[in-house]
Amino acid sequence: MEQRETFADFFRLCETIEARFDHEWREAGEWEKEERLSREKKAIMGYEEETLYYRQRIGEMLAELPQARQVTAPPWYGGLAEGIFAELYGLAGLDPWAYDKTEEYSRSSSAKLIGERLYCLIDGCARLQPQRISKKRREQLKRALLLATPQERIEAGFHEVYLRNGIRITIYSGSRTKEGEDVMVFRKYLLRELTFEKLAGLGTIPPDAVELFKVMVRIGFNVLFSGQVRSGKTTFLQVWQRYEDPTLEGMAIATDPETPWHVIMPQAPIMQLVAGSRELEELYRFLLRGDCDYILLEEMRDAAAFRTALDITSAGTMRSKATVHAGDPQDIPFKMATAITARYGGSFKGIILQVFRNFNYVIELCQLPGSRDKKLLRSISEYRYDVSRDRVSIHCICRYDWESGRWLWKCDIGEDKRRMGKLWPEEFKKMEGMLQMLEERNPLMENTVIYPRYYRREEEKRDVH
Repeated sequence: MEQRETFADFFRLCETIEARFDHEWREAGEWEKEERLSREKKAIMGYEEETLYYRQRIGEMLAELPQARQVTAPPWYGGLAEGIFAELYGLAGLDPWAYDKTEEYSRSSSAKLIGERLYCLIDGCARLQPQRISKKRREQLKRALLLATPQERIEAGFHEVYLRNGIRITIYSGSRTKEGEDVMVFRKYLLRELTFEKLAGLGTIPPDAVELFKVMVRIGFNVLFSGQVRSGKTTFLQVWQRYEDPTLEGMAIATDPETPWHVIMPQAPIMQLVAGSRELEELYRFLLRGDCDYILLEEMRDAAAFRTALDITSAGTMRSKATVHAGDPQDIPFKMATAITARYGGSFKGIILQVFRNFNYVIELCQLPGSRDKKLLRSISEYRYDVSRDRVSIHCICRYDWESGRWLWKCDIGEDKRRMGKLWPEEFKKMEGMLQMLEERNPLMENTVIYPRYYRREEEKRDVH
């Protein structure tokens, strides 16, 4: 209420413009109303043509209103027409953040609307913004977003929708939230230049590992990218994939259309499938017929995704990449096996074995504790399976040392990786040489091998006790 009083003239002008649009709506024929409704939907989703249309119409109306010359828009808007468009057809106070209208907002990767309060992640901290968004406007915004995505039922308390520029909006409302404390979470990706050099410049990876990663991509290892929410997994996956051979055929499977592979790699034949758990189970038996050289699995989080990843890679598919919410490389096989056996049955140990045989490396990422917008490569681990001893092991080849602020290295390469290297002898020779050089500079001295207890033979378990 305080904000509306401070900018009372502006909000009254918004109501005047809105009344003019309403009058035009009432005077329109049925076919024109349908056209207007479609235009409004596209404007709220950020389509350029429709956005431009409404801003021009608002400008024309303002020119006809003498009182408009005395009105100033709130400071978070770039001008009067822009502000009125945002309030009537845009994202209200979120518009400047969503469309990078200031340097500060252009660096902000997420925003949360909790009740009428807007918080933006700036310099790693959630900062309360001056703009407030009323309950009425939030309801209008929700309805407009859901009208543009008719597959979402408006009475449901949870929704995910996407703007034209790729921003993901998660909406919690109704009985899922407290009265007056409905929530909208907005997420956008900031990294425009998808290169290892850019990651090194941001301090996410060590500069002397840039060429190592490029060589690993060319050899074609299957890689898992793990870490907590907002740790940079998807971004690292995008960068890694960006170096993939664009003549190879890929299949990207995601629970939502988060990554526009057709934009990132327009020359590459990548089939993009959007499938949640239920849809993935329906598509499951057809996926192997996709005739692809590799798969990309974004946000593996349930049994259906885990099973799909293992079955496709069990067929010998290399160059596959996936992101998974897990803290430690040791947790991932256990998590996958637990989910798969609980839903589909099967041998727990057999599934663990598949994970270790099918995926070669785990790249673990994290946020810096003091600044959540800073991402960091925490570790690189190799999964290994010893056939003769029926034993799985995890070999850490890189670990970030928090005390020294350096990445420590160990040149440790399994025999199965060496067999893969025979297909790419020059590249594998470079990889081994780079690891040796990195270890000489910053050696990882402590024990780097873990033998997970969840795979030990019964006699080994008895020996431990």
